[in-house]
Amino acid sequence: MYGTTRERAATRTSADVAGIRAAGRVVWEVLEALAAAAAPGVTTADLDRLAAARTRELGAAPAFLGYHGYPATLCISVNDEVIHGIPSPDHVLEEGDLVGLDFGAVLDGWYGDSARTVAVGRTTPEGERLLAVTRAALARGIAAALPGRHTGDVGAAVQRHVEAAGFSVVRDFVGHGIGRRLHEPPQVPNFGTPGTGALLRAGMVIAIEPMVNAGGREVETLDDGWTAVTRDGSRSAHFEHTVAITENGPEVLTLPEGVPLEDA
Repeated sequence: MYGTTRERAATRTSADVAGIRAAGRVVWEVLEALAAAAAPGVTTADLDRLAAARTRELGAAPAFLGYHGYPATLCISVNDEVIHGIPSPDHVLEEGDLVGLDFGAVLDGWYGDSARTVAVGRTTPEGERLLAVTRAALARGIAAALPGRHTGDVGAAVQRHVEAAGFSVVRDFVGHGIGRRLHEPPQVPNFGTPGTGALLRAGMVIAIEPMVNAGGREVETLDDGWTAVTRDGSRSAHFEHTVAITENGPEVLTLPEGVPLEDA
């Protein structure tokens, strides 16, 4: 789902950001419903149907369905699946699974994109630590998203936290700009060197999305052409928010006002 382009990253007006925020609220509502429904015995296809129905109820359209031929509303990746897992009626969730829920919506021509990984019931202490580290790495990346900084500052903040915990950052997939299209410039890697990469300017809107493996960073894509899995079979976690760069600091557009970042 990640294209490349030489276009300049867009700078959004306050009205534009309000449109992206409205799409982001749809994304939040759908992810809340999905997280609550992820239980033993539920199939990944059940969750995809729920995502589609809730999106329609909220007056929006799914961003992923049909995108470059993707066949579902939701990307749902379980355990060693890193990203872009295709929902299936044959994939039944089990106690202790780690389930990555990646969802995007389009509302009035504006896109929002977010992801979270949840445990099905009780998982292992190592699974809980993987979730906590990845969520915290996202928070550190967001905190580094300031005008005058670079995408390398964001990636370095994520990478430092992840690797200090003994986990690894996936390098094959990155974050991205977002707005009138799902994927826009700039690319936002989850690794890097401070002071390098694209310059961040007030008005830019980006999706920051660490993908973190409990084992090595290497991934491979299955024969379905979409599902990326860890090469060593270790488990993976994925968290993402759509973020506006402002003079007053980063503003998370896929998080309702008053909800702490650590809760999403």
